[in-house]
Amino acid sequence: MNAKKNHPILSVQNLTVTLSNEVIIENLNFEINRGEYFTIIGPNGAGKTTLFRALIGIIPYNGIIEWAPDVRIGYVPQKLDIERNVPLSLKDFLDSKAHAQSRNALERCIAIVGLHPALLWRQLGSLSGGEFQRALVAFALIGDTNVLLFDEPTVGIDAPSEEQIYETLHRLQDEKEITILTISHDLSLVDRYADKVLCVNKRKSCFGVPEEILRTDTLVSVYGPEHRKFFHHIHGDH
Repeated sequence: MNAKKNHPILSVQNLTVTLSNEVIIENLNFEINRGEYFTIIGPNGAGKTTLFRALIGIIPYNGIIEWAPDVRIGYVPQKLDIERNVPLSLKDFLDSKAHAQSRNALERCIAIVGLHPALLWRQLGSLSGGEFQRALVAFALIGDTNVLLFDEPTVGIDAPSEEQIYETLHRLQDEKEITILTISHDLSLVDRYADKVLCVNKRKSCFGVPEEILRTDTLVSVYGPEHRKFFHHIHGDH
């Protein structure tokens, strides 16, 4: 095992985020080791995406966010500001970040996420939901990324494509030692893949391993007795 894997790649201390005079996140503390699969869970409006934006420095915050010096971050937001019906091929889309890399380089890039090279010449609008999501992962990986932030990677796609996306992320973590940070509402997939879990509910939070965090009593302590309505695919209680 790489000795670096046990070293923190991200340390967050006393993080507070206030937007429009409303405290969204308060006094949040957690740490992620290199190569871990880290998942943030919580209902809509709990502050999950706000946390991601603070982590990459695009919104103001108080507290400490400390990334390892060698971090190269790839970020895929939940909604991408791109019109898929424009006459833009997957190759054109990747080239916009890759700066006209060779066809072989782009083929290797999409092969990493399980896409066929022929898809490079397809229009973005003709890709399936699952193909498009994996294309976004490929886009985020350009530039030798070693940390990938993915905001709800499977929202709006079917179950088989959902499984493919999570398998792709898990494989990237395993084979390339990429640190994965995701946001999810699917507790069965969180239980299956995550090394660490952060529950957020505005000013409440808890952090730990899935077998502790996904217990019913823990979820109730953060979200209340109606916690089940915030998540899906819960296969039994812990």
